[in-house]
Amino acid sequence: MKFNVEAATEGLVKWIQDWFEKNGKGCNAVIGISGGKDSTVCAGLLVKALGKDRVIGVLMPNGEQADIADSHKVVNFLDIKYYTVNIEEAYESILKYMGFHNDLNVTKQTTENLPPRLRMSTLYAISQSVNGRVCNTCNMSEDWVGYSTRYGDSVGDFSPLSNYTVAEVKEIGHYLGLPAELVDKTPADGLCGKSDEDNLGFTYRELDDYIRYGILPTPEKKEIIDRKHEKNLFKLQLMQTAPQYGFPEILNYEQ
Repeated sequence: MKFNVEAATEGLVKWIQDWFEKNGKGCNAVIGISGGKDSTVCAGLLVKALGKDRVIGVLMPNGEQADIADSHKVVNFLDIKYYTVNIEEAYESILKYMGFHNDLNVTKQTTENLPPRLRMSTLYAISQSVNGRVCNTCNMSEDWVGYSTRYGDSVGDFSPLSNYTVAEVKEIGHYLGLPAELVDKTPADGLCGKSDEDNLGFTYRELDDYIRYGILPTPEKKEIIDRKHEKNLFKLQLMQTAPQYGFPEILNYEQ
């Protein structure tokens, strides 16, 4: 089974157009621009589908961002309007006030997941201010192993790339003619100083081949992938609601 990048790209463009026709006719697309491949490719698809005047980028550094130049490269290349909102003060303020409570254990994971959640709140604040719809930028490979922050970068109003692996996203990016240095940029979450693959314990090629083509990695890496997939499935599901306890199984409205 060979990936047809032309059919995928043109199909995604049509899907985005149809989605906005049904769910946001005349609305703008709002997208966080990290400078990585996913947000770059999503932004490129949005411009092709809606036109550059309906795409709004948002840059959200947490203080100093070492690769902020890549974010600027994306918005300048696509010639889209953008806003910069530095989340540092909000981030530091929340941690400061949490620190006043001695019984709160502010973990490393807490500090790493707070910025993505603040960024998503920022995206929605801007979206509501510009008649927008928020674009999710996750891909299938990341979603499969839960490599996203719940109610952070895992959410949005629509998701163009969630059914495409990292390798396929790159192909789409090159097909769109986006800057190669951004499409092929080493994936990193920008939170802990490591690459995605260092954090995960396997390469995206190994993951993509496994979930797309059934090519098994080493037993050790297969076990890691399977464990992460099972553990993080809840991130892809709607919030579960409790049944309506306390009512008869059958309500007889004729009585």
